[in-house]
Amino acid sequence: MIRIFQNWMERYLASEEAVLLLIILGLGLVVVVTMGGILAPMIASLIIAFLLQGVVQRLTAWGLPHIMAVNIAFLLLVGLLLTGIFVLFPLIWHQTATLFSEVPGMLADWQKIMLALPEKYPQFISEEQVSQIVAAMGSKLGGLGQSVLSFSLAKAPVLIAILVYLVLVPILVFFFLKDAGEIRAWMSSFLPRKRPVMSRIWHEMNIQVANYVRGKVIEILIVGGVSFVCFQFLGLNYALLLAVGVGLSVLVPYIGAAVITLPVAMIGFLQWGWSSEFYYLMIAYGIIQALDGNALVPLLFSEAVNLHPVAIILAVLVFGGIWGFWGVFFAIPLATLIKAVLNAWPVANAEQAEQLEE
Repeated sequence: MIRIFQNWMERYLASEEAVLLLIILGLGLVVVVTMGGILAPMIASLIIAFLLQGVVQRLTAWGLPHIMAVNIAFLLLVGLLLTGIFVLFPLIWHQTATLFSEVPGMLADWQKIMLALPEKYPQFISEEQVSQIVAAMGSKLGGLGQSVLSFSLAKAPVLIAILVYLVLVPILVFFFLKDAGEIRAWMSSFLPRKRPVMSRIWHEMNIQVANYVRGKVIEILIVGGVSFVCFQFLGLNYALLLAVGVGLSVLVPYIGAAVITLPVAMIGFLQWGWSSEFYYLMIAYGIIQALDGNALVPLLFSEAVNLHPVAIILAVLVFGGIWGFWGVFFAIPLATLIKAVLNAWPVANAEQAEQLEE
């Protein structure tokens, strides 16, 4: 057994770069698990700076000085943040507050629908089962109301932290854009000069993560925008709130689309019942999901993120359990990193392996 382990070590950890890479990956995992929440503003800033780096490069290619290009990209970010805070967020908040105020009426409507089921389908469900379901729904909604109330009263530090992040993140983004070259040079100074494996992994990850992050932002905007136009055209209540949910659902492949379908269907059914408007809504929603999965995703991501669906779902579950929201958001890039490391990992050649086995 010891000989087998020794042969494995000599084959896969034969070079200094392999050992260093293993140490870096281990330290990165420890930092994520222990300090992921603390470093959330830094991570968000890196993502935004990564997205805006393309704007800076395009402006510098047109002949603008680097600092001027950085200032323009920064002003673009500030403009988007102000638009979200003072235009989009109040509308979403208003629809959310309206939805919560109408929850008791929705619950009463669901009770009427549920109580009618034993009369239509007595062989499948009884009045006692319906009463238990209605009681469970009432307790769940009551607990949700208590959670909202406790959040508004006891979670003031979280709201303060959000306000701090709104100031801190743009500042970090500005310096990441302004001093990107210096930061990369400083980090490279701690690594060996000859690092072919790390360079290969970095090159592959730079291409794939850039494609994923930028493509995912575009996908969110397109899916959310098309959903809003469709919901608004059909006259669906809470069109903006539901459209934002549909747009953000693409962050979690497969699972997100399945989860967001329930509130869309419930609100549509409570508004229209078994009518043609409800069927039109579900058909339009199904078309949006089908076009997203079969046309938009292949167009935006192509083969840059080439992972099996089972690997994607496993990555979402594992990294989401380890790192929460950020783990879900970064599930595909992290899975891509693991794949890139496995593909580029330095392995002793076949002759050396045979000698070690002998």
